[in-house]
Amino acid sequence: MGSRRKFLTTIIAVGVPAGILALAPGGQLRAQRPQNPEQQKEKEDDSHMPKFDPKLILATNQKEIKKNVEKLYDLASELKAEVEKTDSVLVLSVAMLRKTDEIEKLAKEIRTRAKG
Repeated sequence: MGSRRKFLTTIIAVGVPAGILALAPGGQLRAQRPQNPEQQKEKEDDSHMPKFDPKLILATNQKEIKKNVEKLYDLASELKAEVEKTDSVLVLSVAMLRKTDEIEKLAKEIRTRAKG
């Protein structure tokens, strides 16, 4: 029994201060060493990366948005026609559910492109 207490006391006596030192601000500073100079040089020398023209990206987004809005309008019109000829109280069409899913995905894509 005495050897167990001595063992636990030793572990606590060594472990607690080591844990406190590891959590101290000085211990965290060692972990935040500056990066390798070669890595910093590579980050600074990104001239070989192609530059993207923001106007070109916006123009492409606008074309995609227009195309998607037209498609959304067509899908919504088809869904409206389907709802008008179906009694949704008695029958819930799987085709209607698929169409609403398509409309939802398309609307999300339009919103994402509009945000830029």
